[in-house]
Amino acid sequence: MNLKQVLQLFTVQLQDLYEETEITSIFNIVAGHISGLNRAEVTFKKEDELTKPVYDAYIKAMDELRTGVPMQYVLGETEFYGLPFNVSPSVLIPRPETEELVEWIIEDYKLKEGLKFIDIGTGSGCIAITLEKKLPGNVVFGLDVSKESLKIAVSNASLNNSDVIFTEADIRTYCSREKFDVIVSNPPYITLDEQEEMHQNVFAHEPHLALFVSNEKPLVFYEAIADFAMQSLKDGGLLYFEINEHLGKETVEMLRNQAFSDIVLKKDMQGKDRMVRCRLVR
Repeated sequence: MNLKQVLQLFTVQLQDLYEETEITSIFNIVAGHISGLNRAEVTFKKEDELTKPVYDAYIKAMDELRTGVPMQYVLGETEFYGLPFNVSPSVLIPRPETEELVEWIIEDYKLKEGLKFIDIGTGSGCIAITLEKKLPGNVVFGLDVSKESLKIAVSNASLNNSDVIFTEADIRTYCSREKFDVIVSNPPYITLDEQEEMHQNVFAHEPHLALFVSNEKPLVFYEAIADFAMQSLKDGGLLYFEINEHLGKETVEMLRNQAFSDIVLKKDMQGKDRMVRCRLVR
């Protein structure tokens, strides 16, 4: 069996879940993980015979993918902002929209040092670790309520040689002696009514703790983080959120009522309301 034949197997077995172009893209990533090949090498070496252990590894990955498990969980890894990250079902798979949020912060703070950042609901640690790597000379904290998530975040800090300081706590009750220059969060924001709109492999496999909020209080975590910011954000400091695309106006109004200023609602690459930045002036 060679790579060309294994790709044909992937195409047949996954056709009910993905378009053919998606399957080819997935296969190339799997080939990079299992065989260490880039896309061009997959093409050049498609006739090369695979050893049985390598072939078995492809089949195992394919069988897991057939059940709807996201590719990143099958491989146990993904990439975010050009950096490698371990992932498991205890953490959300990092999204391109979150890279846009991180890019916004990096653009605002490039060349600045001696500042303190905190990422609330850090999950895999992708935001905190990326900021620590891309904004050297600053101190970055990451906070999460999930012990299992923090295990992944710590492993990712080690993987990327990052010095993020992680804390296990619930932001709804957490108090800190630190004062921060920047607070960032991508908290749970999908309402229960929106579950039906989700891709099944997300709903079935990604952690609900990091995804969902009640229909009655969709901004519960935003309000808690805003309250935390009122106590722990330095004068003139900035608060950044990734938000529910349907709740942009409501999020802005909540922040305005909390006396934040310079509120900016920003769209993502798909033209959806996705990010908010605001300033605390005491």
